[in-house]
Amino acid sequence: MMTDRTHTNPAAQQGPAKPVTAVSRAARILRHLGRGVEPMGVNRIARDLDLIPSTVLHILRTLAHEDLVVFDANTKRYSLGIGILGIARNMLSRSGFVQAAQGHLETIAQAFDVTAVAVELDTHDHMVVAALARSRLDLSIHVNIGSHFPALISATGRCVAAQSDWDRAELARRFKTLRWQNPPAFETWLEEVEAARRDGYAMDDGNYIRGVIVLAALIRQPTSAPSRAIVAVGLGAQLDEGRRRELARRLRTAADNLTDLT
Repeated sequence: MMTDRTHTNPAAQQGPAKPVTAVSRAARILRHLGRGVEPMGVNRIARDLDLIPSTVLHILRTLAHEDLVVFDANTKRYSLGIGILGIARNMLSRSGFVQAAQGHLETIAQAFDVTAVAVELDTHDHMVVAALARSRLDLSIHVNIGSHFPALISATGRCVAAQSDWDRAELARRFKTLRWQNPPAFETWLEEVEAARRDGYAMDDGNYIRGVIVLAALIRQPTSAPSRAIVAVGLGAQLDEGRRRELARRLRTAADNLTDLT
């Protein structure tokens, strides 16, 4: 049985000895703004995060002073600021994983007309998109750098589950929290998890999003390193069985080439 790597930072898993409430709230607000598709007002943010509006306002004003959020005086709404971009750019430019993955993603996207992404598990049980190469086709799924999704959803989730040491009861508990457009039966999902453990890759054929096929290969990492994967997202109707097998092989090869990169 392989080691569970869904939490790789013991300090992050246990939390700080003395959490700074204002910092935690600021981080929650930034993540919430990042997930949103449009700017948000103070009351909307407070309601969504179950916070006091005056607290949210004070935090937002401080974040705006640091250029991490932007305030629109006309609409009275906030959005992420340019300061976030600088932080993200510096992180991505120093990541050997992101730099090495980009070439593989471009090659795969061009060869198969899919959107290819590299993802990494954060400490909140979500996979986060760290690099991508877009398909030339108009896909029904929109992906950006920083997009995130539950660790056990779709093809990536089957790979993560395959490398975990969770028992059946724990997998069932986590499976019930997932949201699919076309949910697989739990027993079917378990069989696909076992296939991912055997084959080194997994496929989601229209479960996560109808009509969309997702293939993923988990990058083999030391126990202390974060879980990472190479993922391809395409239209199911344009990938016949042969193309799917070839795409899975290319993903597995790319994942093997990206092992142990920082």
